Amino acid sequence: MAAELYTSFFGFTERPFTLLPDPDFLFWSSNHQRAYSVLEYGIATRSPLTVVTGEIGAGKTTLIQQLLASLEEDISVGLISNAQGGRGDLLRWVLYALGVEAANEDDYITMFKRFQDFVIGEYAKGRHVVLVIDEAQNLSVEALEELRMFTNINSNKDELLQLILVGQPELRDIIASPSLVQFAQRVTATYHLKALDMKATKAYIQHRLLHVGGTGDEFSAFAVRRIYEETNGVPRLINKLCDLALVYAAVGSRKVVGIDLIRELVADGLFIKPRTRDVFLLQNPLNVPQSKAAE
Repeated sequence: MAAELYTSFFGFTERPFTLLPDPDFLFWSSNHQRAYSVLEYGIATRSPLTVVTGEIGAGKTTLIQQLLASLEEDISVGLISNAQGGRGDLLRWVLYALGVEAANEDDYITMFKRFQDFVIGEYAKGRHVVLVIDEAQNLSVEALEELRMFTNINSNKDELLQLILVGQPELRDIIASPSLVQFAQRVTATYHLKALDMKATKAYIQHRLLHVGGTGDEFSAFAVRRIYEETNGVPRLINKLCDLALVYAAVGSRKVVGIDLIRELVADGLFIKPRTRDVFLLQNPLNVPQSKAAE
């Protein structure tokens, strides 16, 4: 196996650049710290709606997994990934995520009552409900408005239900549409997770190498710069290119990946450079303090 070949060749305990989100490898760039601080702020203040966006592969799902692993036991969590469909379909996703049964023949009113009873029941037990929706850019305007209506379960000063929406940049455009003015007004905390800059890309690569027992210098400085240029600092793309580069290096019995190897890999067509696009970036309106860096 090529991957096993290079882990043995470099003396790694495991592959340092897998594509699957893994909180154990979480790299705390300044942007990731701020994004996580916004998520923590939303939980601590029981914000009705918290929104975090970022490019594909920027590390949003990994942050969510880290957040879920750190939540207190008095929080009931429902996680929905890639929910789609119209009114009623979303509610079925919600009930499923929270472990609440819903029969196929149940109408919307019946399902909503079960959802409301569950939220109120958890509150009576001294708990509150957090619903996390990943890939929320796939939700329609009608579905987002339905989510806003869910927050009407909250009353007076008591927040029984919190919603956290995570998605790609277009989610911000959807929320900013005139038809979702009331929804936008309930968003208390929001942050856009940007890609890594050159300095952070270098630190990211070294961090993952050291995590698996490497020296951190398996990539030359020139190779790291070329990796940054090819990936635009997107973590998932960095992982893909670095993983392939290590396979090439091991096959060639090279302990250090140089820029020539990166050029060769790209020339062979194994890595497709993504198109760049101009993106309007949301500023953090809350000026919340940064979270402490994790290990």
